[in-house]
Amino acid sequence: MVSSINTNTPSNPNIKVSGIQVSQTLSVPSTAAETLATTSGSAKDTGSLSLLARQLSEASARAEARDKSLSRKELGEKVGQLTEQLVGSSYDANKARHDAETPDSDDPERMERAKNATQFVNGSGKNPFGGISREQLSVIAYDESGDFTVNEKKSAWLESYRQERVWRQQVVAKGSVEYSATGKLTDFYTSVLDHYKGLPAIEQSQYPTEYEAKLQSWIDQDFNYKTNTAGDNTDNKSFLDKVLNPESNIFTGQGTSGTHS
Repeated sequence: MVSSINTNTPSNPNIKVSGIQVSQTLSVPSTAAETLATTSGSAKDTGSLSLLARQLSEASARAEARDKSLSRKELGEKVGQLTEQLVGSSYDANKARHDAETPDSDDPERMERAKNATQFVNGSGKNPFGGISREQLSVIAYDESGDFTVNEKKSAWLESYRQERVWRQQVVAKGSVEYSATGKLTDFYTSVLDHYKGLPAIEQSQYPTEYEAKLQSWIDQDFNYKTNTAGDNTDNKSFLDKVLNPESNIFTGQGTSGTHS
């Protein structure tokens, strides 16, 4: 029953990922991820960090300052604007400029990474940020300092998109097993809530303010859909689809169909 849940990221008519290979597997070879892992281990001995690690550290500090200075609503507006610039019509309108962009540096590592990012967003090669964490991808994708090229930021956004799709497919599969075995979705809701709590603040801002409390209330109820279904003949498939959609009316109070609160 859970298999019908929409496993794509929240729909946005301005977001386009067609023509770009977005793998749905979790194990993606990644120069960036391997570099970060290697330097984090050797930094204790040498006191040095890779260029990317330094860039990420600085971008993380900027992201933290931004998140503290903006309200949740303002963060939501900010992420919408920045996402449109990466995968919306404004990106397409300036694509030639983005493809020609190079880092303001003669460092060969930065030049190569930017080149790889441009190749990737044009449908060839591997994502230079494949395999790094959601937090790191977020600070790259939404950084406004100019330290990363637009195509680097788009590559980071696309890797985050890929990881989100992989997680959704996995949580849906586990939810299906849970429902079949117990009639419940308590573990499913718990996984969704844990995932939400682990998202960067700027990504959490895309969800309704009631999202966390609503999920927690369903967890606390420990509802059994097979033995104690709601009296309004709940369509569980439709309801579960809505759980993974931050724009759903079940979180905004505009609709209650499918809920059991």
